[in-house]
Amino acid sequence: MPSRTPHKLRLIFSTASSAEQAASIARTLVSERLAACVNIVGPMRSIYRWRDAIEDAREFLLIIKTRATLYIKVEKRIRELHTYGVTEVISSNIDRASPPYAKWMLESTGPPRKK
Repeated sequence: MPSRTPHKLRLIFSTASSAEQAASIARTLVSERLAACVNIVGPMRSIYRWRDAIEDAREFLLIIKTRATLYIKVEKRIRELHTYGVTEVISSNIDRASPPYAKWMLESTGPPRKK
């Protein structure tokens, strides 16, 4: 049965204008242990208001799985790597996760194991 993981784990969502940019951000976050996993979904169509115009763009969605305590570092790193002037970075707490998956997420975003 999934265990409750109150406020330990977080999903962060961001978008990128290309598959290459999304993959670059994802690889950086995982390699720096800021994320356990990043799913890239797309291409998808985004319709939004920008500077009083309705835009219709092709984007890629990043679903970033991390610790809640890493949100600020993840946001900062995404903003450093991103080309958008206003970068989407929004998050949601993970209320429940299977115990093995939650453990893996915490291990993957913690300090590296000593060999």
